[in-house]
Amino acid sequence: MNQTPVRVRFAPSPTGPLHIGGVRTALYNYLFARQHGGKMIFRIEDTDSTRFVPGAEEYIIESFKWLGIKFDEGVGIGGDFGPYRQSERRDIYKQYVDQLLDSGSAYLAFDTPDELNAKRAEVPNFQYDASTRMQMRNSLTLSKNEVQALLDAGEQYVVRFKIEPGREVHVRDLIRGDVVVNSSVLDDKVLYKSADQLPTYHLANIVDDHLMQVSHVIRGEEWLPSAPLHVLLYEAFGWQDTMPAFAHLPLLLKPDGKGKLSKRDGDKLGFPVFPLEWHDPQSGAVSSGYRESGYLPEAVINFLALLGWNPGTEQELFTLEQLTELFDLSRCSKSGARFDFMKGWWFNREYLLQKTDQQLAPDFVKLLEAHGLSVEPDRAAQVIGMMKQKVVEYTDGQSGQTKKRNISFISDLWPLCDFFFIAPKDFDLEDKFIRKNWKETTAQEMTQLAEQLNKVADFSAEGMKAAIDPWVEQTGLRPWNAWRICLVGKGQGPDMYELAAFLGKEETLNRMRHAIDTLK
Repeated sequence: MNQTPVRVRFAPSPTGPLHIGGVRTALYNYLFARQHGGKMIFRIEDTDSTRFVPGAEEYIIESFKWLGIKFDEGVGIGGDFGPYRQSERRDIYKQYVDQLLDSGSAYLAFDTPDELNAKRAEVPNFQYDASTRMQMRNSLTLSKNEVQALLDAGEQYVVRFKIEPGREVHVRDLIRGDVVVNSSVLDDKVLYKSADQLPTYHLANIVDDHLMQVSHVIRGEEWLPSAPLHVLLYEAFGWQDTMPAFAHLPLLLKPDGKGKLSKRDGDKLGFPVFPLEWHDPQSGAVSSGYRESGYLPEAVINFLALLGWNPGTEQELFTLEQLTELFDLSRCSKSGARFDFMKGWWFNREYLLQKTDQQLAPDFVKLLEAHGLSVEPDRAAQVIGMMKQKVVEYTDGQSGQTKKRNISFISDLWPLCDFFFIAPKDFDLEDKFIRKNWKETTAQEMTQLAEQLNKVADFSAEGMKAAIDPWVEQTGLRPWNAWRICLVGKGQGPDMYELAAFLGKEETLNRMRHAIDTLK
C-alpha cells in the first residue's frame, strides 16, 4: 500500500445541494491532506445523468469558497490528472470495462427491467449474484452467437462484476480496523450501462482513484458496504499494491441520536442542513443555508470538526490551522455523532464575540437596510457593542415553547434594538413592565429628569452620569425604569446613559416628552 505522497479526494455528485455531512467529509479530507503535506482533489461524479440538477455543481464550489476549504487540483482548478469531471472521462472508463470483460471478471447482462421485476417477485430477497445469475439473460448463459446477435441488434445491456462466493474480503480501515465480509453476501454490481455509455459509481471511482494516485479514501460510513466490492475490483485490475487506505467516518445522527440526520430534522427544529441557501430549480422550494442564517464560516468549520473527532483535550475552539495540526484519524469515533445544533449556536456566538464591533457592523447595516433603515457603520457598531451580550427569545422546535438563549447571530439583534432607530409611538398599557413602573407621579418625575438632562452640557454617558447621579441621590428618586419606558417603550435595552448618549439630547428629550404626554 503506497501512502506517500498523500493524495485525497472529495467527489460529490451534482444532484442537489451539498449536505452538511458532505461538508464534514470534505473538511476531514482537507485536514488530513494539509497535515501530511499532501494534496486534495476536487472531482465531480456526474455519471448518473438522470439525477443531474442544474446549478448543483456551482453551488458546491461556492460552498467551499465560503467555508475556506481550498482544493489543490480538480474541476475549475486543473491539474495533471484531468479531466476531473467523470462525464468527460467515458473513453477512459470504457477501456477498463473491456479489460474486466476480457479477463472474465465481468460479463454482459441483457435482462430488461420487466424481467428483473419478475425475478424479484419470484425469488424472495432476490439479488443478482452467483446463486441467481445462471437463471438470467447474460453472456454467462447465452452463447457467443446469441450475445453477438443482441449486440448487433442494438439491445441495451449492462456490465456486471462477477463476484465469486465463499471468500473472506478484508477491508483495512484506519478508523474501524480490519472489516471482514464474506463475498457470498455481495451482489454482482452493475459497472457500466450501454444506454448512456457511462460507468456507475463503483467502477468510475476505482479507476479515477487509481489513475489520480489517491492514497487515502476518507468518506462517510454509508459507503462502507461498497468497500469490499472496491477491494475486489482493485484485485481484478491487479492494482493491489496501489490500493488506497480506507477510512469510513461516523454518520451524522439526528439531534436525538436516533437515525441519520436529514433535511426534515432541520426543517422541524429550525436549523440548516446545507451550507448555503438552496433554490430548487424544479419545485422552486427554498431551503435554508448556514451562510444566509448568519453563521460565520469559522464557526461552522469548528463545529463540524468536533462531530465525530475529538482532540483528546477539553479545548473546543480551534482555528483551521490548529485543527490541521491536531487532526488524527485514529481519534475519529466509530459510532455516529449526534448533531447538537444548539452547540452550533454556541460556536457561532463564540466566534461572533471574537470579532470587533466594527467587523460585525457591515452585516448589521445590511440587516437594518432590510428593515428600511439607512445607518452609518460607526453608529451600527455602537449598537452592537451595547447589545451583543444580551439574550434573545426563540421558539423551541420540539416543544413549541418560548425560550431564551444568548445572542448568536447578527439577525438576533433586530428585535432587541429597533428602538435605537425608531422611537416608540404607542405604549402597551397591559405590559407588565409599564404597569409596574409608570405610576401617578411618574410623569412629574420624568418632567423633572428631562429638566435636569436639558442642563447637561456634556451629553456623553459619563457627562450625564456625573450630573444625574448626584441629583438622584439628593431627591431619592429612582427614575431608571420609567426613563427606559420613555426611550425604549418596554423593559429592555442597554444602560440608560449609553442609550441616551447614542440618541443624543434632542431625541432623548423628544421621546421623554412624547411618553409624558401619552401616558400622563
